Amino acid sequence: MIGISEIEAAAERIAGRVVRTPTVDSPGLSALLGAPVTAKLELLQRTGSFKARGAAAKLLSLGEAERAAGVVAVSGGNHGIALAVMAAALDVKATVVMPRSAPGRAVEICEAAGALVRLTDDMDGAFALMTRLQQEGLTPVHPFDDPVVIAGQGTVGLEFAADAGELTDVLVSIGGGALISGVAAALRASRPGVRVWGVETEGAQAMSEALAAGGPRPVALTSIVSTLSAPSVSPLTYDHVSALVTDVLVVSDQEAVQGSLDLADHAKVWAEPAAGCLLPAARRVLDRVGDGARLGLVVCGGNATTADMFAWSRRFGLR
Repeated sequence: MIGISEIEAAAERIAGRVVRTPTVDSPGLSALLGAPVTAKLELLQRTGSFKARGAAAKLLSLGEAERAAGVVAVSGGNHGIALAVMAAALDVKATVVMPRSAPGRAVEICEAAGALVRLTDDMDGAFALMTRLQQEGLTPVHPFDDPVVIAGQGTVGLEFAADAGELTDVLVSIGGGALISGVAAALRASRPGVRVWGVETEGAQAMSEALAAGGPRPVALTSIVSTLSAPSVSPLTYDHVSALVTDVLVVSDQEAVQGSLDLADHAKVWAEPAAGCLLPAARRVLDRVGDGARLGLVVCGGNATTADMFAWSRRFGLR
């Protein structure tokens, strides 16, 4: 289990290389949800998502030989962008493996940063190719099955705990589970009374299925939200969530896209559905905990294009 000391060490390691993103009260979301809402605007992070933290923490922890070998990562979009950009800043050669369903813009950004992008038919194939490239000598930077990456993502929670006012419940999206693992570890150490809730989309519900099964298991990926689409969680992230998180809620893709539109309308931020899914989940949390709740939302990323959002809105008949 990752502790507060590891997260604080990661914060020191990445200081000056990532942004301390704003933590703001949101009158618009508070009015929409009927409860006070504070948002951690991680979509304003370098590379457009929290992933820059874990990538920087891992790259800075590597020895000379590991850096010289080059690094490889598998990604649905944001982890690849973060690794490509941070590796370029540190003069490390990077390879990013992505499924063909990954956003085209993510591929373009990775290539523009100097990374070699390898595309596979699906996410299972992407993980398999990363394993082969690791066996050939590249240094892996796993998106979630790595304690250094989890500690780096946990710096989001460290900052949230320091900068937010009173909170009772914090909602965090889940892909492979590194973000929620790190945030939950930081919040439980700093604010032990705060409940932490995970949110997934249908067709990318690896953590909720793992919790139901008593451990990680492969899941079929059908969600449009590629940045949450891990084919399974890891034992490491499963252990953190099962020990530290109150519950994991699952919302539909349509609800997640509507949540992104609501974030634009009411919070005035452009967030991807991996963050939009927090709003429908927040309504369920409020129904469960009753009066007196004060919500915190980790708005994890904003790497969706206008074309993406228009296409999803048309698909679900949203306006």
